[in-house]
Amino acid sequence: MANPSLLSPRYRVLLAGVFSQILCIGVARFAFTPLLPVMQQQTWLNDAQGGWLAALNYAGYMLGALVAASIHSIWLKDTLYRLTLLLALLSTAGMALADSFWLWAGMRLVAGFASSGAMLLASGLILHWLISHRQRGELGIHFAGLGIGILVAALAVELMRHLAFDWQAQWWGFSLLAAALLVPAWRWMPRPAMPPAGSGGATRREATPPTRTFMRLMLAAYFCAGYGYVISATFIVAIVERQPLLAGAGNWTFALVGLAAAPAVMLWDLIARRIGYLGALICAMTLQVLGIVLPALTDNLAGVLLSAVLYGGTFLGCVSLVLTMAGRLYPQSPARLMGRMTLAYGAAQIIAPALTGMLAEATGHYDTGLWLAGGFVALGAVLLIWLRRVDRTAQRLDAEAKAAPSG
Repeated sequence: MANPSLLSPRYRVLLAGVFSQILCIGVARFAFTPLLPVMQQQTWLNDAQGGWLAALNYAGYMLGALVAASIHSIWLKDTLYRLTLLLALLSTAGMALADSFWLWAGMRLVAGFASSGAMLLASGLILHWLISHRQRGELGIHFAGLGIGILVAALAVELMRHLAFDWQAQWWGFSLLAAALLVPAWRWMPRPAMPPAGSGGATRREATPPTRTFMRLMLAAYFCAGYGYVISATFIVAIVERQPLLAGAGNWTFALVGLAAAPAVMLWDLIARRIGYLGALICAMTLQVLGIVLPALTDNLAGVLLSAVLYGGTFLGCVSLVLTMAGRLYPQSPARLMGRMTLAYGAAQIIAPALTGMLAEATGHYDTGLWLAGGFVALGAVLLIWLRRVDRTAQRLDAEAKAAPSG
């Protein structure tokens, strides 16, 4: 680990966010994806039960998001952030204690709650610090940690598989990794301080609430995006491993998802400057449809790897673009809109894995679930195309994106 004295305060704060993403998202939340086929092979866990465990994980995330959105004190948010780091470690270790469905269900729920700490609380704390210290409020590096976390989870499972670790030993291995990640995520995130007198006053922007049409169509489209996101996020390793010609490639496919996701936020920010937020979001969701359904169309390795790149390169872009729009509409309190958007996105993440797991258990494959997920994302893109044409809020946001400075 790098000596903190060798890093500027700005990069220590940003790296605290990166480590929190790897811990809370990569380990606590997404280690389950590459470990699912291992647990299914070595325990009694079936497709339907795996789907329910995933659904509980996303229910925990939505609960965490609602709690985070309801807290207004920056100091209380800091305390909750640190609590979620501890919960991420404890919920990871808890998965190794016994092969009990109800224990696993509880741990997945807690892990989902913990993941909101990196995704929402850390984002707010980092932005608060950057703005308080009169620095650019950019979160690209922070969100890159999510892709790195997925990459770390996939590579760790592949390494432990070669070391002949069973499912339980792999969860203990992830627990040790979580303990190491917790230290910089905790220590490098500074405690909140009151902003200097007069800082930011001249650049304070007023809220510009969206129209009802914008909210209705955006919430529906974001629900569709959430449905598509969660299927590949949960089942992609299991899907690949079940194809005879691709057995053994599941973890490498998931690693490629993380590798593609790491630079996605910065890439989609650049695209939004050219074609607007809504235009970029439509492009991302259209590409994501292809990424989701490709494994149902082909068992060719090249096709599956292309699917991983398309999916990894788009799902995080969709989230970042929506969060950016929330910040544009409510500059002083983006959580006001983020909470509603998270409800729509999170509701889909609870429904989709449980339904897909039951369909896979009934049919013996995931193809039906993939086509259903692709259909939802395609519907979401259509809703956004309509929104972009008829709504003045959408048109104004696109114009603001194109007018944003490129530096």
